[in-house]
Amino acid sequence: MTYVVTESCIKCKYTDCVDVCPVDCFHEGPNFLVIDPDECIDCTLCVAECPAEAIFAEDDLPAGQEQFAAINAELAKTWPLIVERKDPLPDADEWAKVKGKVDKLER
Repeated sequence: MTYVVTESCIKCKYTDCVDVCPVDCFHEGPNFLVIDPDECIDCTLCVAECPAEAIFAEDDLPAGQEQFAAINAELAKTWPLIVERKDPLPDADEWAKVKGKVDKLER
């Protein structure tokens, strides 16, 4: 089982999770982070660090978020690795709890 970044991260991109990842499995896109399922060791450290509550075990994805397992796997192959915490997007706090923003994901 791997962990998956879900819709809540879109347009937020908090990187608190990156700081605690022992295996550097996060990849960064324009307005979203993903976890490489081939690198994730299921340590769960990132889950508690995410201010947007966007990270879930693949087997425990909330209803309607199942597509994000495939999205994480796909984008982790092309997006660059991120290994250090960065500032979130400027309006991250406004977007953190917004639902239905999958169409805002910039690939």
